[in-house]
Amino acid sequence: MINTGEILETIEMISHQHLDIRTITMGISLRGCGDPDPKATARKIYDRITVSAKDLVKTGEDIEREFGIPIVNKRISVTPIAIACEPAETEDYVIFAEALDRAAKETGVNFLGGFSALVQKGFTEGDRRLIASIPEALSRTERVCSSVNVGSTRAGINMDAVKLMGETVKRTAEISGGMGCAKLVVFANAVEDNPFMAGAFHGVGEPDRVINVGVSGPGVVHNALLRVKGEPLNVVAETVKKTAFRITRMGELVAQEASKRLGVPFGIVDLSLAPTPAIGDSVADILEEMGLESVGAPGTTAALALLNDAVKKGGVMASSNVGGLSGAFIPVSEDAGMIRAAASGKLTIEKLEAMTCVCSVGLDMIALPGDTSAETVAAIIADEAAIGMINGKTTAVRVIPVPGKTVGDRVDFGGLLGSAPIMPVNPASPASFIERGGRIPAPMHSLRN
Repeated sequence: MINTGEILETIEMISHQHLDIRTITMGISLRGCGDPDPKATARKIYDRITVSAKDLVKTGEDIEREFGIPIVNKRISVTPIAIACEPAETEDYVIFAEALDRAAKETGVNFLGGFSALVQKGFTEGDRRLIASIPEALSRTERVCSSVNVGSTRAGINMDAVKLMGETVKRTAEISGGMGCAKLVVFANAVEDNPFMAGAFHGVGEPDRVINVGVSGPGVVHNALLRVKGEPLNVVAETVKKTAFRITRMGELVAQEASKRLGVPFGIVDLSLAPTPAIGDSVADILEEMGLESVGAPGTTAALALLNDAVKKGGVMASSNVGGLSGAFIPVSEDAGMIRAAASGKLTIEKLEAMTCVCSVGLDMIALPGDTSAETVAAIIADEAAIGMINGKTTAVRVIPVPGKTVGDRVDFGGLLGSAPIMPVNPASPASFIERGGRIPAPMHSLRN
């Protein structure tokens, strides 16, 4: 049984080590909002969200004040719009994105995820319409986030969708100056209960409403490792595990409290180590504390594998409701240590790709030269999807080809999105491979029945 006494143990972590609840995310089902009239659909979506989440922000603020725990974001995820809005007789799904954005502003949440489609095995008309609307939707809204799942271990990889998403990322960058791409992620093995943006959506197997909480604490883990300098790596793993246990217990308390006050079922705690651009809140710093001269050096993937596994083990000891992504995130622009290593050339896209084999997500918040081709973006997506498919894990790509920028330049996204150097991309062309289309079949180990 969790009690408020446990929170007292975290005062030092909150005050000096950047421990926070990164997000309380309310998942809301939009099934039943579809209507042949797109304006009626948009109105139903707005009404469903604003009624369901009217107390979300206030409740989060009350918990934050009463327990002294920083809650950085309050967010909403909804049923993938390609599913919820398919009955609407319209080609243009921007009207639904605008309804989502109005609802986000009315409820006061920071972001709303779910302008999404699940196309790992093929497209419906709703999927095609939504994907075609992504560039315009993300350029005309402030708080809406979009995701598309193009592959899975059970289905393989939809390479037609991969090609289309390469083109979509490029178009989104062109009409939004790159910023729209910070709200767009392409997945393999997307999960239905992820509270983190930009990839959150409310899965079809979820209840009408649910509360999911995402915790964070790279600074806390880094500080804990300072106390075991020079110790063997099994001691490092045990230290991370015990620290993750304490972080997760705090997340469990907040999730249960929010669930009780809102009258909404508690879903999961996602215990991902999500960094911020703040000094002392970096996953890269943790890896370097293990003994690496710089993140990106040989040994980085092994160190990240240790970290990711220990975080998960500590989390499942602390809560029976661990879910989402849960592990370590490696977004370049959102991690001061990653930014430093990328700017110095010690961290490359190829090394980041290797790291995604063992981290919780994938190639995240990476700024590319503006002239990077749609085929190259698609091939990067395909490589990540292949890692996810073969390893039975979630992988994702959130890259930003920044118009007018080239290698050596820097781009500032602001806030938690941080800033990033423009990273070089292999110049060899994958165009003929991407143009083939079709599907990459699922691996043999997908046949588990």
